[in-house]
Amino acid sequence: MIASILVVDDEMDMQQLLKRSLEPALDCRVETASSGEMALNMLSSNRFDLVLADIKMPGMDGLELLELIKRESSDVTVIIMTAFGSIDLAVEAMKNGAYDFITKPFDHNSLVLQLEKALERSALLKENSRLKKACENANIFQDIVGESPPMQRVFETVRMVANTDLTVLITGESGTGKDLTARAVHALSPRSKAPYIPVNCPTVPEQILESELFGYRKGAFTHATRNKRGMFHEAHNGSIFLDEIGDISPVIQTKLLRVLQEKEFKPLGDTTTIKVDVRIIASTNQNLKEKIAKGEFREDFFYRLNVLPIKLPPLRERREDIPLLTTHLLEKHCSKLNRPLKEISGDLLHMFMAAPWTGNIRELENVLVQGIMFSKSNEIRPEDIGFNGKQKASAQSPNPEFFRNLAYKKAKESTLEAFNTAYIGNLLKKTRGNVTRAARECDLERQSLQQIMRRYHISADNFRKESS
Repeated sequence: MIASILVVDDEMDMQQLLKRSLEPALDCRVETASSGEMALNMLSSNRFDLVLADIKMPGMDGLELLELIKRESSDVTVIIMTAFGSIDLAVEAMKNGAYDFITKPFDHNSLVLQLEKALERSALLKENSRLKKACENANIFQDIVGESPPMQRVFETVRMVANTDLTVLITGESGTGKDLTARAVHALSPRSKAPYIPVNCPTVPEQILESELFGYRKGAFTHATRNKRGMFHEAHNGSIFLDEIGDISPVIQTKLLRVLQEKEFKPLGDTTTIKVDVRIIASTNQNLKEKIAKGEFREDFFYRLNVLPIKLPPLRERREDIPLLTTHLLEKHCSKLNRPLKEISGDLLHMFMAAPWTGNIRELENVLVQGIMFSKSNEIRPEDIGFNGKQKASAQSPNPEFFRNLAYKKAKESTLEAFNTAYIGNLLKKTRGNVTRAARECDLERQSLQQIMRRYHISADNFRKESS
């Protein structure tokens, strides 16, 4: 959309000069007002990207006009024009919210350059406002963010399947948001008021998974000292989410097939069948048809699961969503980490748009968390996180410049925090949030690892969710 500038000056010749010179130079639309009062009337009914106002005018001067504009809309970009002898007034105007000032008589090329920068600022403010509104509107999908055509198709499919009571299979690469999609299906369904029970299948050992899903009776096995309700029982009238179902054994597949077909199951050690009304939502990042061909996955179970499929696109196929996702994730993690809201530089955004993102949204999220932690200002730059857009997100050390103004103790603690966050994060990602396995792999006692996690606010739950 073409930019629009409002020139406010009581001299008709100056109005016409600026209109004739700026429209071709900036490829913009220029409208003129001969007084502050006239300018306010025009601003009340039209949206301008930039206001260029003379500071000395009869009646309402430029300073008063600036104050009234900022009172009504603080994000309007205003540049003040002033004679050379009135620099002090221009400085006062900038203190009161003017973006910049120019002195008369002005050089045409310098004026165009200043106005180009001001218009870029207006465009950035407008885009930030749009992104924030888009993020707010995305809440209906439980934190799923996207405006691209592939994501709009996903949203349409979610709305459609949510109103049915059929089984849903969500497929997609790791880090594409399968858990969030499952939650959205449940939240938009008639079962939304009933329980939603997520089960991260790979994190539960096979010998335990059956008892977790279906429960058991006292004495069914050693240490079964009491009756226990299974997750299917807990999810009665609601939904159960079987995350990464491609990793479960054929034995469990057979038992789940019975639940799908008959809507009933038997707890371990019991002869009585329990009827349940549960909607099954499953997910996988694997090609189940290939597993069927290898004899690793039951074909009849697959077709029972794949009644209503939802395929999530990888981030590289929805690159237009990267700015929106970045804004959303920065707001989310700056709040969680108790840091002031940050933004990314234009250079870094350019790299983000070109990066391969093999780890999808989770990789983008990891990079942004590092940027929030390591950047010294409210703008995250490529050098803050060592990002070149070609490698996968990994444990990055802070740029050496990060330490320059820090005391030794603070620098040491920041390094330890970065190391532990990255090291333990990678362990938990590998073990899908299983703290016991993570402790075993890094040769620590489980209690010691949990103590470190508490100190650096690392939650295993995040990695259990991220496995979808």
